[in-house]
Amino acid sequence: MQAEQGYTLFELMAVAGARELKDGEVVGVGIGLPVVASFLAKRTHAPKLTILFELGVVDPEPIHTGVGLADPRVWYRAKIMSSFVDILGTVLHRGVVDVGFLGGLEVDMYGNLNTTLLGDPNGAFRHFVGSGGANDIASSAKRTIIIIRHEARKLKQAVSFITSPGYIQGAGSREAAGLAGGPSRVITDKAIFDFEPESKRMRLLSIHLGTTLEEVLAEMSFEPIVPDRVPFTEPPTPEQVRLIREEIDPEGIYSGR
Repeated sequence: MQAEQGYTLFELMAVAGARELKDGEVVGVGIGLPVVASFLAKRTHAPKLTILFELGVVDPEPIHTGVGLADPRVWYRAKIMSSFVDILGTVLHRGVVDVGFLGGLEVDMYGNLNTTLLGDPNGAFRHFVGSGGANDIASSAKRTIIIIRHEARKLKQAVSFITSPGYIQGAGSREAAGLAGGPSRVITDKAIFDFEPESKRMRLLSIHLGTTLEEVLAEMSFEPIVPDRVPFTEPPTPEQVRLIREEIDPEGIYSGR
């Protein structure tokens, strides 16, 4: 996992997510790498970032990575301790959340996410956690960032179930459904994607060092838009890696050491 370069691919994904956050923004954060990315942004270039956990916690100063957002160690020194209703209703549905971080079981070329169920060719289905606050975030945040492993079984031509809407069926579909915003980035352990403005299809933005275009495309069940020139993703700085390893996720629970 890029150990010879001084960082893991999960650390690179967290740094790439952090770079998408701007100072002064309000971000809805889910479990996993989004936690690392958000606190990294807040400790570096975005000190005035407001971090929301859907269960009602605002701007905590965690003393441990925790084992989930319901772990009280993650709530330490929170500015507000409220409720799901306040975060998902009063704040998110009012349109004041700038960014939502999302993960999932599957994502398709239009950024639609599945966290509900997976099927097999024999017609059997396995149910998973479902939406939680993900549908609310995908529907109401001004933009969303998706973090997901780069595997053909996850980057699908069509997801098994749309839990959280992206651009649904392409240009105009989201607006027709009465939804603003939409996905802006998909960050994987091989590449970063954005969405082509006209078609709303996923477009390759950069490839991580040590990965080839052929490797990126081989692990996708659809063909993204590929520009003539695709740069390499900017690697993490030594200070970003230090912050992740020593202060934000010292046990490597999410950043994969």
